[in-house]
Amino acid sequence: MSQNADRIAVIVGVGQVNDRPAHPSEGLDSLGLMEAALRAADADAGGGWLPSLDSVAVINQISFPDLGDVSRPLAERLGAHPKLAYITPGPNGDSPILLLNEAANRIAAGEIKIAAVVGGEALRTAAQRAAEAAGNDPSAHNVQRARAAKRWSAYRLRYGLGAPVDVYPLYENAGRAAYGQSLAEAQAESGQIWSLFSKVAAENPGAWIKKPATPDEIIEPSPQNRPIAFPYNKLMVANSSVNQGAGFLVASLAEARARGVPEGRLIYVGRGAAAHEDADILNRDRYDRTPAMEVTIRRALELNQVTADNFDLVELYSCFPCVPKMARRVLGWPADRPATVFGGLTFGGGPIGNYMSHAVVSMVLQLRERGKKGFLYANGGHATHNHAIVLGREPFPAGTLPHDFDFQAEADAAREPIPPLAEDYTGPARIETYTVFYARDGEPTFGTVVARTPQGARFLAKVPASDHAGIAFLTSGEIEPVGTPGEAFAGPDGDILWRRP
Repeated sequence: MSQNADRIAVIVGVGQVNDRPAHPSEGLDSLGLMEAALRAADADAGGGWLPSLDSVAVINQISFPDLGDVSRPLAERLGAHPKLAYITPGPNGDSPILLLNEAANRIAAGEIKIAAVVGGEALRTAAQRAAEAAGNDPSAHNVQRARAAKRWSAYRLRYGLGAPVDVYPLYENAGRAAYGQSLAEAQAESGQIWSLFSKVAAENPGAWIKKPATPDEIIEPSPQNRPIAFPYNKLMVANSSVNQGAGFLVASLAEARARGVPEGRLIYVGRGAAAHEDADILNRDRYDRTPAMEVTIRRALELNQVTADNFDLVELYSCFPCVPKMARRVLGWPADRPATVFGGLTFGGGPIGNYMSHAVVSMVLQLRERGKKGFLYANGGHATHNHAIVLGREPFPAGTLPHDFDFQAEADAAREPIPPLAEDYTGPARIETYTVFYARDGEPTFGTVVARTPQGARFLAKVPASDHAGIAFLTSGEIEPVGTPGEAFAGPDGDILWRRP
């Protein structure tokens, strides 16, 4: 049965921009990056689309918070008068795929014909301007740290679990133990995946860093690759110190044909799936997997009647190695094939919530040149938000949109009971997962252990930097710390401390 071309969503234009001003005062702000990206997408689509936009959807930005909701101001700059202009609630990494799915659904429902999705972050310029005004270093102006201090409980923050770079190592270390890997084996997998990312970025004109790195260069600490949160070094974490914007135009197939877009440049939007974990990482069932991720990926495959073998191109979100490690195991994607089309958040660039817009841009450009299908998996928050979708050069046989992409109930049903918190617990316990934090000189500041009581309650404890044997136990790889017993006791300053028996 033929489908109605008015109700089929295709991506018609993509655009992205890197801004490297000679001086911070000359740099574009987030709104300027968004405008530049959509003008590039318009040119890619043949021009003349922007005044006809029915929807302008924007990924929230944090670089210039005073800008507020930029969706209407952006539309005005573009000469558009859309019936819909909105911004995502937060700057989450799943936002571009969420907005793509929403645009495709609205086209399929006949509500709109042309939609724009865009985001931009100028964190590098914002930090440089703030440092110039304060007379200090840009590293002193960490927006993510400032946001974390306002969002999370004093209990979490006391034990160092604020920003994403503090939290994702908990999944890395728990995952390594669950996979039965040694520390060396797990680091080798991270190095292999990240080295492939660096090679993709080196060939991508839109990437921020175009210097290939070997696996050893990625996993070995050095003055240029300092340890940050065990077992992650600088070259293993998202690089948010960028000025990047990216966006794309989605239209009905009928509109694209009417405007003369060549068939070979059209990329069809398949069905998507989404599910989420609790926002607070202490309210998770475990740290070696995420039911929301698993449901999201598997449902996206089922909805589009595909398997990993059908994909020529894949983008697995890569803020930290644990995410593509978990995702590739669900998807069935081998570690020796690139899991990115853009270059990953370390090398391609990590513009907070908008990375996946760059992935969409790269996916579209590459699908036009080779292959038939591509898979996009997005992650946001602290392994919290998940959204996946499939793109292709041909219409998908699974039926027309719109469809309900929310599979939250299924993810909730798959989740194990959440352990209660026992914040002041002392006594015997076992390590559930852990990390160690480092100063800029590479010296450890303290370790954080997530532990479980004999009754199954969860609590946090510290390993002070002065406990050299304790820090070595957590980081040496000689014995797997996850699952090992120990003892929690009250420290002199009120912190709960951890030691081996």
